[in-house]
Amino acid sequence: MKAKKLTKETILNVALYDRKFPDFRVGDCVKIGQRVSEGDKERIQYFEGDVIGMHNNGIASTFTVRRIGANSVSVERIFPYYSPLITEITLVRKGDVRRAKLYYMRNRVGKAARVSEMVMTSEQRARAAEGAEVKTNSPEAA
Repeated sequence: MKAKKLTKETILNVALYDRKFPDFRVGDCVKIGQRVSEGDKERIQYFEGDVIGMHNNGIASTFTVRRIGANSVSVERIFPYYSPLITEITLVRKGDVRRAKLYYMRNRVGKAARVSEMVMTSEQRARAAEGAEVKTNSPEAA
């Protein structure tokens, strides 16, 4: 009897499931809630910033978030999309960008380091909200 081999592609798709996070892309400003345990206590720590890169590779999918902290010190964090430590992702605002990776933002300082906000019409906002409601109320989620 031959043993079944797991290929790289099958391993990356083994534990995929719907996280019910909003659809966000590169350039969007997001707020990520991450579970942090300190001793015997557990709390949720939030990290808000702009998404500067996404790496879509099955269960190994990650996204990089960059924010400007105290004293103009920039902080970048790479979050695994399917990590059980991430409790929630909130979309703060949509960004208007034309690139897949925003690594050039690392060299910018001050106002030049901001991503312009995407201006949406009321119809587009309604359509986006309708799409989000359809996703959360899908029969597959039950």
